[in-house]
Amino acid sequence: MNALKLLHQMQFPGNPTILAVCLALPCLTVSARAETYDARVDGTQILTPPAGPAPAINGPEVYGVRPGSPVIYRIPTTGSRPIRFTAKDLPATLRLDQAKGVVTGHAPASAGRHVVTLHAENDHGKNERKLTFVVGDKFALTPPMGWNHWYTHYHFITDAKIRAAAETMVASGMADVGYSYVSIDDCWMRLAPEYVQQSINKNQKTPSTGLDLDAVVGEVRDTGGRILPNKNFPDMPALTGFIHALGLKAGIYSSPGPRTCQQFEGSYGHEDIDVKTYADWGFDLLKYDWCKYGEVFNALPRDQQTHAARQKPYRLMAPILARQKRDIQLNLCQYGMAEVWKWGAEVGQSWRVGGDLGHTITKNGVYEIARKTINIREHNGPSSWNDPDYLILGKWVSPFDKASPPAPVKLTPNEQYSYMSLWCLMACPLFFSGDMGAIDDFTRGLLCNPELIAINQDVLGRCAAPVRMDDGVWILKKELADGSIAIGLFDIANQGDQEISVTLAELGINQPCRMRDLWRRKDAGTVGDKLTVRVGSRGCAVLRLVAAKTTKP
Repeated sequence: MNALKLLHQMQFPGNPTILAVCLALPCLTVSARAETYDARVDGTQILTPPAGPAPAINGPEVYGVRPGSPVIYRIPTTGSRPIRFTAKDLPATLRLDQAKGVVTGHAPASAGRHVVTLHAENDHGKNERKLTFVVGDKFALTPPMGWNHWYTHYHFITDAKIRAAAETMVASGMADVGYSYVSIDDCWMRLAPEYVQQSINKNQKTPSTGLDLDAVVGEVRDTGGRILPNKNFPDMPALTGFIHALGLKAGIYSSPGPRTCQQFEGSYGHEDIDVKTYADWGFDLLKYDWCKYGEVFNALPRDQQTHAARQKPYRLMAPILARQKRDIQLNLCQYGMAEVWKWGAEVGQSWRVGGDLGHTITKNGVYEIARKTINIREHNGPSSWNDPDYLILGKWVSPFDKASPPAPVKLTPNEQYSYMSLWCLMACPLFFSGDMGAIDDFTRGLLCNPELIAINQDVLGRCAAPVRMDDGVWILKKELADGSIAIGLFDIANQGDQEISVTLAELGINQPCRMRDLWRRKDAGTVGDKLTVRVGSRGCAVLRLVAAKTTKP
């Protein structure tokens, strides 16, 4: 019996729920003693095995949508194509493309839960699982997953690059494990002539070095006040239509200020018409970046520069989005100001809890923002996600040298495995922002492990809590909907090879367990009362523990 079936059958005495423990454990090797593991990574070792030829349906167990809103859902499924899809009990307002595995249409007009059985079959086998369409006032019931252009293309972004990224999301296998949003960041709009020098000024934080002025400078709005894309984006509805045809969703970017971070046109004073424009174009997500709204805030009298004033532009935007006839997720990008995690759920679906990770990623930034996210974990949950910023893995472009071609991120393989493990355990949005055109097998393995992503997409939406968290070692525990627990053991201090131990009692377990390695997706023996893991510098350990089968009296 494999561990996944065992997970659904076993029970702890006196507990009707199943208990499992998942330890984020790259490079697992079982030693002679079942409780001891060598979890060091050997160079750029690829831990995630390739998907098999038989279909395997992945993705969350729930899909949130408002009554009557458009639905675009590509069933995340690995396996050899062609795959034939069917769906039992699909609402009459929805339809399934049986060849593509894409559900489209509109949600039912009334609130309710619709349990659908999805079925996938090819010449190598078949698979099925249930998906519940939750029609109500909330969406983004699990952390959104996708790609954003910023840390690769910056102001060099074009329609063609976004289309290529969408195609790669499907071709690379990312869409087969749940990535669905293809998001445009800053610089799609126009730049007013009077702000050109500010945009390219080398003294600003991220100057627009090498900006193609002929393509982007000009009138920023038409005579009706509608915002105008620059020449690199000639037809926004055609672009979103291309993305939607792949079964994916489209994201766009703006600022509540008069201009964006790069000095392009913002939404200040045009909020209603801009949102209507985005909805008409067919966008499904809005990243709303504080940026030059700071000028508006700083112009207030000192005694009016309050938390309420910092919240104002986002509270203004929320009801405008709610009036649209499509669900548009709102990502509040205001860098954790005004303790956004305490009120963000009243406004949007996710919010940045800190600054741009690209500026600190090689200076312990991954661990610092993870610590902050864990410390505010009580504010994380369905439709309410703490966002520590993007996944910068594989190749990217540094914000300090934006004109250079993509290069490998300066993180070790151990650090990259820990990075992905932390984001999954914290139940935060998974948005890759590396180079979609340079995804190698190692990067694909980091991004596309279905069992690790399942931890992120668990319907409880709980961020991992610390079992032990000091300057050198983190042990994190995440509760899951089926009664299981996910655990990550991390070396934070960069001390070289070391051993990390945890007892089952510390994890709340009172009997031996069988183990499953989530990164390698394989069973790995048993553990008694104590688990000891050897990790490399900045490495992490990962296992799933399931109660050993007991004999009925």
